[in-house]
Amino acid sequence: MTRILKNRWVDYAILGLSVFLIFCLIFDAYIELPNLVAWLGRWHPLILHFPIVLLLIAVFLGLTGKKVPDELLVVAVLSALVTAISGFFLGKETPVKGDLLFWHQWLGGGVALVASLWYVLANRGLSGTVYTKVLQVVMVGLVAVTGHYGGMVTHGEEFLALPTNKKEKEIPENPVIYADVVTTILEDKCVSCHNPNKKKGELLMTNLEELLKGGESGQTLIPGDPIKSQLISRLHLPAEDEEHMPPEGKAPLTQSEIEILERWVALGASDTLRFSQLPESEPLVALIKGLKEGDAESKWASLPVVADSTIKNLSNDYLTIERMAANSNALSIDVFLPPEYTAAPIIAMERIAANIVELDLSGLPIGSAEMDFVARCQNLEWLEVDKTPVADAEVEKLTALKNLRLLKIYETPVTDKSISVFKQLGSLKSLYIWKTELSNEALESLKSENSGLAINYGINPEIETFFVASDSVAIAK
Repeated sequence: MTRILKNRWVDYAILGLSVFLIFCLIFDAYIELPNLVAWLGRWHPLILHFPIVLLLIAVFLGLTGKKVPDELLVVAVLSALVTAISGFFLGKETPVKGDLLFWHQWLGGGVALVASLWYVLANRGLSGTVYTKVLQVVMVGLVAVTGHYGGMVTHGEEFLALPTNKKEKEIPENPVIYADVVTTILEDKCVSCHNPNKKKGELLMTNLEELLKGGESGQTLIPGDPIKSQLISRLHLPAEDEEHMPPEGKAPLTQSEIEILERWVALGASDTLRFSQLPESEPLVALIKGLKEGDAESKWASLPVVADSTIKNLSNDYLTIERMAANSNALSIDVFLPPEYTAAPIIAMERIAANIVELDLSGLPIGSAEMDFVARCQNLEWLEVDKTPVADAEVEKLTALKNLRLLKIYETPVTDKSISVFKQLGSLKSLYIWKTELSNEALESLKSENSGLAINYGINPEIETFFVASDSVAIAK
């Protein structure tokens, strides 16, 4: 009787929390939480490890025949109940719960309720019985499965899957642009944070209808207008910007992937558009052909090894260096215009020149020194020097870039003298040249020698989206 009286407050607390947890789980669909209570749920990721450790220690002691201290069991049970309830509060921030979150909540509730039952048996002197042993074994299983579902909710369904040689999704001969290309990019880089189980920013990216619906920040996708579509604009923000997507720690999209999304949105974000419906001069054609060529990692396997510390030392607030893929030595670099421009940070990248495959210098007042550096990036595949003072003399330095397949040089003073350089770039597949001094006759000559080259001739000034005219229309302009 003394023990019961002594622990009566604990009994009441565990009983009350257990009943409240069961109520929350059963009547989930009917419960609306005040803002302050919902905010308490955000502590769930911070406290969830505490009860797990305590429960596992208690289970270990129990299964090895040692006495489980009363204080340890009490704290473990109470913290498990509080953690499960806070997880329920956190889950209420997701309007539509997917299967992963549903099972994670119920399994987490199961852990807490089994722990409560263990406490009841221990209070009745049944700690060493077979019933308690069974509960302890069940507890270990529930903790493992609950953690597994929690990991998938946070990091994606394949987070704890066994390592395999993941086969790249094969693109059909005549793909539907949205279903076969765009969704592949989104699933690989975006859906892990924007799915029914983890609806970050109230945005779902699992289908086109949800993309058009948008999230709490407004319209994510505006067909025909990539500039105003947050899906695109956030990809172009500096990596340090808190609104940059994907967030820090997630694999960034490659320049090719960004360009594919831009072109798809610019063309109306259709879910029925097929590859065969695109004119050969459309840049999206060359981009999709590049995807169909195979695994890009294999062609970058021979690049020199570059350390993370080197990348960190060369980066700054206006110069972002990212690996093209996890553990890849191929680098993508974006340079932004600082308040006081100097070529020094660009020139300092000399030691990683061989690793650079994508380089964006657009909008910078670059000159001969920077273009000398560009010429030494022998593995460069993607170059953006649009809206710069680059002229024919600087373009002449690009002849060494035998792997260059995309060049943006619009809104520059280049003239027909640069045509001979473009003709020497045998791998060039996409060329952006509006608002330059290049003549239609010179471009027609270039096209005749490189029939696989897609030349982008113009831009819609109202929405600033790229469009590609057919060759006949372009030459007639």
